[in-house]
Amino acid sequence: MARPRKPLLSTDRIVETARALVDAEGLAAVSTRRLAAELGVSGPSLYNHFRTKDQILEAVADSVSALVDLSMFEDGRDWRTALHDWAVSYRAALRDHPNIVPVLARGPGRRPAGLRLADAVFGAMVDSGWPPAQATSIGALMRYFIMGSALGSFAGGFVDDESAYDPADYPHLGQAHLLAEQQEKIDERAFEAGLRALLDGLAVQYTGLVRES
Repeated sequence: MARPRKPLLSTDRIVETARALVDAEGLAAVSTRRLAAELGVSGPSLYNHFRTKDQILEAVADSVSALVDLSMFEDGRDWRTALHDWAVSYRAALRDHPNIVPVLARGPGRRPAGLRLADAVFGAMVDSGWPPAQATSIGALMRYFIMGSALGSFAGGFVDDESAYDPADYPHLGQAHLLAEQQEKIDERAFEAGLRALLDGLAVQYTGLVRES
């Protein structure tokens, strides 16, 4: 009986395996030796696709950027609605793959999906009437906000031990031990509140631009 064939080694298969490893164990878990073992191949065979660990992590980061929906910039939605819907999609991708956020936070570099994302946001803002310099700033501030929200949980940062919040020292944190159990709800509400406030501020600026033009 013939031996079952091993799946062919491909760039996509390496990236998918590396992404699963980053998701499960963090960036430090990725090495060519570990990946080769996970893939059932010899270490040198990976070098036909990636020369270094950094190149693999860059590819993993770009695969997460590729999960972000960009259709809202092409289907006629107004700039504010498009930014809102894009931010929600972007945050969802980062929430599902939080361990890769430090790599994404470096900026798009030469990553194709990351550059397409930046191009879509900038182009949509300019097409909506924002001057290029302000369109650049909007892309930057949105990225700061979304990345920041994905780097950690506010609610999850409080321990669920009531004794940690002695009212003599922290008179306003009497309910802080309850935050962790409502982590997702609190973090989602905070993200939406912050996003709405950010877009409200941009809308005021945009109204001023329209009046001046």
